[in-house]
This record gives sequence, C-alpha cells and structure tokens, in this order.
Amino acid sequence: MKKIINNIVNLYSFVYTIRKFEPSDMFLVIKLVSETLPERYNPSLFNYFYETFPQGLIVAEKAHKIIGFIVGVKINPNTAKILMLTVSELHRNQNIGSALLNTFLKEIIKENVNLVELEVRIDNEKAIKFYQKHGFKIIGKIKGFYQNGEDAYTMRINL
Repeated sequence: MKKIINNIVNLYSFVYTIRKFEPSDMFLVIKLVSETLPERYNPSLFNYFYETFPQGLIVAEKAHKIIGFIVGVKINPNTAKILMLTVSELHRNQNIGSALLNTFLKEIIKENVNLVELEVRIDNEKAIKFYQKHGFKIIGKIKGFYQNGEDAYTMRINL
C-alpha cells in the first residue's frame, strides 16, 4: 500500500495545468518574472497586456502556484509577438515551456495569425535551441536590444 501511495505522489509531482491568465495570477507572475528573468518590468505592463490581448497570457500552474507563463500580443492582423516565456528553475525540462508555447500558438491561430516573432538573447543557447525545436528560425539580429545593452536575435515561425 505504501508503494502505491508513493507512486501516486510521484505521479502528482508531474501534474500541472495550462490555462488562461486570470487577474488574480498577477502577483505570482510578477514574482516569477523577478526570479527567472534579468529584466525588471513595471507591473502595470502586465495589466496592459491582459487588457489589450488577454488570450496572449497563458500560465502553467501546479498545486495553486504559477510555475511558468507566456505573454504574447497580436501586433497586426496577421502577426503576433511573443514577449516573454519563462518556467521556474525547479520545473524546467519537463515540457512545460513547450506546452505553454503550443497553447499560445493554438490560441493565436484562432485569431487568423500566420506569423509569430520573438527576440532572444544571442547568448541564450538553450532558448534558441528550444525555439528552433518548435520551428522558429533566426531571421536577424538587433544590437543593444535588452536593458543591459545585450544584443538579440529575432526569430520567426510561419504558421
């Protein structure tokens, strides 16, 4: 019986939910941003994204805790931009980032978008490989894109 309970506990440790962002998630999302991303963002920015394109905010939740999220916006009728995607350090390499990205892409297709772009630090090899695995291609470089002056690659996928 103890072995069965341990197996159930182990199985539960991998269970997470991908869902649309809710305003009550705001604090936890901002906390995750501060833990996982080097930039500092004004919290009102997330309200703006939610108010202008709520379908672009998607979270991964486990045991009532936000463990990952993606923020994207529709920048014109055919194009969307992914602004942020992050997963907590403890929950990386469990396909949560892929689930968030795929959910976002499915949502954006419903909006008749056929092109998605993003920027990624040129030295963030893991992120570059992650996006390439999902079909994104590097199409350019932007000098001094980030707050600290680092350069970025622009990546794109045609849906």
